[in-house]
Amino acid sequence: MRGRHFVYDLVEDTNIVKKSDIKIILTQFVQGAGTTGDILSLRPYKAYQDFLLPGFAVYASPENMAKYKVDEEKPKVEDMYSSPYVQLTMGQLSRLVLQITMSKSEPWVLEPWHIKASFRKTGFIVPEYAIEMPPVQIKGPDLSLQEKEFYITVTINKREKVNVRCRIHHWATGLDRLPWVEEHWKKPVEPLIPEQASVLEKMQK
Repeated sequence: MRGRHFVYDLVEDTNIVKKSDIKIILTQFVQGAGTTGDILSLRPYKAYQDFLLPGFAVYASPENMAKYKVDEEKPKVEDMYSSPYVQLTMGQLSRLVLQITMSKSEPWVLEPWHIKASFRKTGFIVPEYAIEMPPVQIKGPDLSLQEKEFYITVTINKREKVNVRCRIHHWATGLDRLPWVEEHWKKPVEPLIPEQASVLEKMQK
């Protein structure tokens, strides 16, 4: 038989065909990607390796869409913030107990630059203009402040606000040094400013 007499069937090799993107739903905040409930459309390998396998996301199946109450028409939560990292920063600051070290012997009045220096020790760079001080003046040395807490308000990107717990620690050298308390941030204390008590009670611990 000649070539014109043969009939051929075209079989596609699916191993070399470029796979289409898949949709996933984030189950938690991921820096630079989005927050809980956001839908991402990614290449399969990246979706598997960076999101599905670590447990940061699930497939955007109808069941998962209903489970996580996802609305594709709803704008992403990150659009409500001034940057994709604001929500994470607010979460970290709201759980922080900022220890402000002040002199046990020299007179002082708590000012924004003290707060700024304390933030820097914990790894946060907070400018003074972004720090809202308590409604009353705090001055010392006063050992009655040692076992009490208050909060200051930090404004991020001149837009979002978050309250941060603060505690005064009196510092001295030699025999005047106060004993160190292990995991002092877990110890329940009284509010320094009574008007702040209700807000402090509702803040994360």
